[in-house]
Amino acid sequence: MDGEGTYTLVVELTDGATVEFGAAGARDLQAGWYAYVGSAFGPGGFSRVDRHRELARGNRDTRHWHVDSLLGHPASRLAEVVTTADADVECAVARSLAETLTPVAGLGASDCDCDSHLAFAPDHERLVDAVERTHESAVEG
Repeated sequence: MDGEGTYTLVVELTDGATVEFGAAGARDLQAGWYAYVGSAFGPGGFSRVDRHRELARGNRDTRHWHVDSLLGHPASRLAEVVTTADADVECAVARSLAETLTPVAGLGASDCDCDSHLAFAPDHERLVDAVERTHESAVEG
């Protein structure tokens, strides 16, 4: 994947689980769907998404970001990725998702003032609809 911009990983957690997020601590997560918003600016750009895919498939062990703990859990699966090329809308997307979905406090936002860059919804359709609408509106606004 070439270029740079903002991405949201859509992750299914098939069973409820306690996931250890390094220094952020453990979280009890419900089975369902999670959206993680990240930035692909800087070295490699969207190749960061490829790295997340490799980790989710078990082809990589090193965990750099909070979402890596979720992706590396055996009950999780990276289902899809929504991207917005050439737009730094990471925090705008994360904040908007937090208004329509259930944020998981303190995750994925260690370098900004957002409460979270990880949000939960019980069903796939609701989560993906919110993610796609949020990416579109962040670019327009």
